[in-house]
Amino acid sequence: MARLRDRGPPCVWVTRAQPGADRTAERVRAMGATALVQPLLTIRRLEPAIDLAGVTGLVFTSTNGVTAFEALSPGRRLPVWAVGTATARAAQAAGFTEVVSADGDLSALARLIRSRHPAGQSLLHPRAQEPAGDLTALLADHAPVRGLAVYAAMPTPEPAPSEFDVVLIHSPRAAQALAARAGSGWGCRLAVAISPAAARPLSGLDLAGVHVADTPDEPALIATLGKAIGPV
Repeated sequence: MARLRDRGPPCVWVTRAQPGADRTAERVRAMGATALVQPLLTIRRLEPAIDLAGVTGLVFTSTNGVTAFEALSPGRRLPVWAVGTATARAAQAAGFTEVVSADGDLSALARLIRSRHPAGQSLLHPRAQEPAGDLTALLADHAPVRGLAVYAAMPTPEPAPSEFDVVLIHSPRAAQALAARAGSGWGCRLAVAISPAAARPLSGLDLAGVHVADTPDEPALIATLGKAIGPV
């Protein structure tokens, strides 16, 4: 791939919010690339009242949702429906014992719930203040899903770094934040997105290319990064 610098490993801008950004940076460095950690978003926990009356299950679509709910409620008896492996592991680490992962995106999660959750029984979805998708609408004809904002993903104030070769995008919200501060002269730079939804806001940017992970998870994102930059 073309690089901004003549020598040295490619510089990968890690935009993920902390504390996940540092874990991603470790994986990037393990590939032999340079990791530049500068999150596009910061996570602020909210403090809504948790009402589990009539709720028969919890739905988590991010590890941030799990972490925020864990701080708000001691309840761990309800079954959990998780969007992917990382979220499922976070729920298990929080003390939930009945956890099922869709190993996919929001649509895969909706399909899983349709196939295994009794119709008509209520679910609670602890989520971001501005969610990337509408799970309530996807399941409207199967089961009522009550969305509850337990955290907010806020754009950070820092401008884009002046030098990087590849930018990693973990969410549609981060992609929107990147698009808002994109500059000219990015034509030799690449973006690697975790999902088609995360890649969509990047379509109009001046980039050499946008690569999308085969599955919406961190291992697939890092594998796609490896293919994009080639041997280091």
